[in-house]
Amino acid sequence: MLIRVRVTPGAKVALVTNTGENSLEVRVDEKAIDGRANKRLLEILSDHFDIPKSRITIVRGLRSRDKMIEIVLEKQAKS
Repeated sequence: MLIRVRVTPGAKVALVTNTGENSLEVRVDEKAIDGRANKRLLEILSDHFDIPKSRITIVRGLRSRDKMIEIVLEKQAKS
């Protein structure tokens, strides 16, 4: 599943808000220094979707507030 995420770093409280069918706004309680906000974003989304962080990938927008995130909700079966 691909979702668009608008990130607001440096928030006082971490918060996930649904802004559309495949888009979220995420307030991250970490500053955007040395990738800390991206790391925290993955932790927040992991908790929100109740999946391991290893199933969440930032596909586009690593250095931007607007990101494209890929989330694997179910473990892929081996062929």
